[in-house]
Amino acid sequence: MHKIGLRMKLKMTETNYEGFLSQVRDYFKVSENTIHKARNEIKIISYKDTSLVIKSFKIPHFVNRVVYTFFRDSKAKKSYENSVKIINFVPKPIGYMEFEKFGLIYDSYFVSENFQYDFTIREPLLDDNFKNKEDIFKAFAKFTFDLHENSVLHKDYSPGNILVKVENESYVFKIVDINRMEFQNLSLDKRLKNFSKLWAKDKDLQTIIKEYAQLMNIDEKKCIDRALVYSQEHKYKKNIKKRLRGKKVVD
Repeated sequence: MHKIGLRMKLKMTETNYEGFLSQVRDYFKVSENTIHKARNEIKIISYKDTSLVIKSFKIPHFVNRVVYTFFRDSKAKKSYENSVKIINFVPKPIGYMEFEKFGLIYDSYFVSENFQYDFTIREPLLDDNFKNKEDIFKAFAKFTFDLHENSVLHKDYSPGNILVKVENESYVFKIVDINRMEFQNLSLDKRLKNFSKLWAKDKDLQTIIKEYAQLMNIDEKKCIDRALVYSQEHKYKKNIKKRLRGKKVVD
């Protein structure tokens, strides 16, 4: 049962999940299958023979509770609505729930089907000996090209947010953590800068951008040079912050 004083809002893609979504706080509370826990927590839960991923967003502090209630969509709502917009690029969205307490948003959840991926793009980026690495990077370039051609800019296009599944000797990609996105016609600079958060080695980024440039039918060297500059600038800025915090820097 929901706590007294909590009011629920929900939206879903399929009505057969209404019972589950209306009790999502209870399902989440009793599950011990946590796969990520930091600011937010993610659990995998089985419901009627379907594996679902539930992302529970951290309860915002009072000021943000006011902001998310009256002025800005919650992260759960943005995750759901963004997923619906780009449904072919993400694990299938199921729904989102917001719970209000004393008229202000309290906690929120986003539910999607569990995409049974084999690895994230991080693994081939880190492992020089990863099997079929070049083929993966070329397929990833095509996936990103399709994403950009659909006017989609993932603002946290980092390795852990890019899932990869091997299927019939090809690769299926899905993106997650999508509450921070923009939908617009993308300039070449925005496209190339989007790769910088991969923290890729120069040689790996060259492979990716070369394929991407071929798909765009534009000058490969120009694209590679610009993408490398954006990547190096991103690494430099992040490493400056790490040094200031006394953390180890990464090339």
